[in-house]
Amino acid sequence: MESAALRRAPPLPSAIQLGLIFGLLLLAATAWVMTGDRMGDMDAGPGTDLGGFGFWVTAWVVMMAAMMFPSIAPMVVMYARIEQGKRRKGQSTEAGTTALFVGGYLLTWAAAGVIGYAIIEGGRALDIGFLAWDRGGPYVAGAVIVVAGIYQLTPLKDVCLRHCRNPMMFVLTAWRPGRSGALRMGMDHGGWCVGCCWGLMTALFALGVMSIGWMVFVAALIATEKLLPWKAVANRGIAVLLVAVGLGVTFAAQDVPGLTVPDSPEARAAMDSMGMGGGSMGDKEMGTPSGGGSMNDSQTRDQGQMPSQSGEMPSKGDVMPAQGGSMGMR
Repeated sequence: MESAALRRAPPLPSAIQLGLIFGLLLLAATAWVMTGDRMGDMDAGPGTDLGGFGFWVTAWVVMMAAMMFPSIAPMVVMYARIEQGKRRKGQSTEAGTTALFVGGYLLTWAAAGVIGYAIIEGGRALDIGFLAWDRGGPYVAGAVIVVAGIYQLTPLKDVCLRHCRNPMMFVLTAWRPGRSGALRMGMDHGGWCVGCCWGLMTALFALGVMSIGWMVFVAALIATEKLLPWKAVANRGIAVLLVAVGLGVTFAAQDVPGLTVPDSPEARAAMDSMGMGGGSMGDKEMGTPSGGGSMNDSQTRDQGQMPSQSGEMPSKGDVMPAQGGSMGMR
């Protein structure tokens, strides 16, 4: 049976294994540098404006490479091990399958980013005054983080985390041959990873999705629960930590280390760096624009944020509309 053959796959040569791990870490480090360069001054706190669709998708995929590549290294090594074992037995394999596996993983996370963008932008379009930071914003942001902590303790989280922590189990249940199979397997693994980490990513939105510090914090939590041998301890510890952070944001946001509080000088500086100066953060939903402009401003913003033809991640200046106006004002 194929599953038995997969179990008997020989160990991956050390040089190949170290090369894969080093390559993933190098790509992650490069993605961190790109993210820091492009988004280092854009943290306006909870509810930071996501920019236009093109900018957001590009930035999100680079963020996922930075945050996720270290924690998926064991899964990528396992996939390459199976492919290497098939080649040793004289079975035909196709070139580039490992890269396609990683590409499929990123494709699933890109889809998750699009869904997140649609939810945030849809909420902004409703222009709900209660979400303003000087009204219910802290309670909403804190509740989102607390819910993320509670999700850590649910059966669904446990199932998804087991698939992420056990590469052999995933390979035995999801193996598909060829390039298309590698892409599909990567997408499937990405699906389990989204199921495992969506709560942590939602907490990142509530803390400030453009904050490099909070990105590092969430990435460290993801690596902790996926890579450390003490699964239950890591999972429950993260749950307690998230609940504590959520309560802090709700009742004492100004005392939460690293949190940019909307309407603070730091938040205004971030808005100025994105060309959004001139308004009070207290009038914005969880720190984001909620009034004073038209829908045409959003359309103009989107038109001015598509990635360049060279494929490079847009610069901070590209986030803004081509001609004046406030980004995301409605």
